[in-house]
Amino acid sequence: MPSLDRHNDVFVLNLGDGENRFHPDWIADVHTALDKVEAAGDPRALVTTATGKFFSNGLDLEWLGTNADKFGEYAVSVHELFARFLALPVITVAALQGHTYAAGAMLSLAHDFRVMRADRGYWCLPEADIDIPFTRGMTALIQAKLTPQAATLAMATAHRYGGADAAAAGIVDRAVAEDEVQPTALGLAESLAGKSGPTLSVIKTRMYAAALATLRDTENPLT
Repeated sequence: MPSLDRHNDVFVLNLGDGENRFHPDWIADVHTALDKVEAAGDPRALVTTATGKFFSNGLDLEWLGTNADKFGEYAVSVHELFARFLALPVITVAALQGHTYAAGAMLSLAHDFRVMRADRGYWCLPEADIDIPFTRGMTALIQAKLTPQAATLAMATAHRYGGADAAAAGIVDRAVAEDEVQPTALGLAESLAGKSGPTLSVIKTRMYAAALATLRDTENPLT
């Protein structure tokens, strides 16, 4: 399950040591961690990472299989998690130590910066291959963060990006050796921890106004 630690001015949110799928309880635990980050005063920043093979493998399809009647409210909760990270009033860095797929890849995009392992692991939006169309909210998030060329290749072809390819496409900011992923993310976050929270809140809300409005449309989450 997710856990929160702190290194000087940087909070470190560890998503867990499994596939870190978006089970409702997991989502609630992440929100609890973000509550603590938001309650802390400046200076502060956030690094999100995980332990093991996966950063996150996306939606909890097993849970959805037995709770199909709750898909609408589940989609709302996933969208709200993306929106919260996107507008969080601190600098956020995703440290991608393992496979980052589907909604997990979208979660990484909701961060300000991304550092990815260069030698192993993939970043991928596999929806075109698994017959699950992106919601409008997901589409808005991806297109807010990627160039049109990168978004087309990632979304329409389910292309799997290794670290170097992801960096070249602008999906991640840096691709580094395995043992440098978290230190690099921590260093970047620490260098930007002094940015004013209230000012960041305004900047991010205005930068991503269209994506945030779509993600927070609870009337039509599945369209």
